[in-house]
Amino acid sequence: MADDRGLTGTPLENRTGELWSLFSVLLPGLLGTRSPFLLRRTKDAVAADLPDRSDHVLAVALSPAERRLYDAARQSAIEELQRPGKDRRFAVLRALTRLRQLSCHPRLVDPHSRVASAKLGGLCDLVARLVQEGHRMLIFSQFTRHLDLARAALADVAPRQLDLRGSTPAALRASRVAAFQRGEADVFFLSLRAAGTGLNLTAATRVIHLDPWWNPAVEDQATDRAHRIGQDRPVEVYRLVAQDTVEDGILRLHADKRALASSVLAGAAGVPAPSLEELVALVAG
Repeated sequence: MADDRGLTGTPLENRTGELWSLFSVLLPGLLGTRSPFLLRRTKDAVAADLPDRSDHVLAVALSPAERRLYDAARQSAIEELQRPGKDRRFAVLRALTRLRQLSCHPRLVDPHSRVASAKLGGLCDLVARLVQEGHRMLIFSQFTRHLDLARAALADVAPRQLDLRGSTPAALRASRVAAFQRGEADVFFLSLRAAGTGLNLTAATRVIHLDPWWNPAVEDQATDRAHRIGQDRPVEVYRLVAQDTVEDGILRLHADKRALASSVLAGAAGVPAPSLEELVALVAG
């Protein structure tokens, strides 16, 4: 007998075949070959009285020193990808990770670097303003070391801090969430993957994403820790994006993935996942 129980917050990430794969396990044979089937209830329909959410992209220009580090890493990656016999997919993913880290903070690549992070400077200015205005906020990053650097930089601006990541024990995780909801901190630092689901953090009215993730649905799930049933104030979301870096390209991929979800729900053909050539193009800039 088929098991008809299943729950996912991201039934569709890269291609329509993902829907078929889910149903092939839950209800084998229902969809025949590869026709997707989706029952959708949007947040607007479920919680019509939910306050507004607004999104802002804050472009950050790298400093000249950061730009030299970034461009050198990009050129090195291009040369490596041109060498024969390389596993190009592994090499391009490694290069993209390095470039994404350099877009955030040089110390994510070289812990001893003395080059300051323009993005971290922008974060400090933003958080100082938000705290002064009386807001409490969630700050997300997929790099836990980036969260560590941000916590240290904001120690004077926002000393009342909490953090949560994958290594946080379950009991401590629950107590920190409760402490934030009680008003014991102004800033909650969370790793994107560890905190994307299962948390109610409606005490926050501002959400900051320090670095863009490939799939916007994952970011939206994280944002929904604050913008969910129980929230009675408007929520503003900020994405800090380093200009003229791979992060610009990731935002373009976001647009493609959102178009994929919209086209499937409208009955049109989907947008394919990024090809190897597209990933190489991200490295090349």
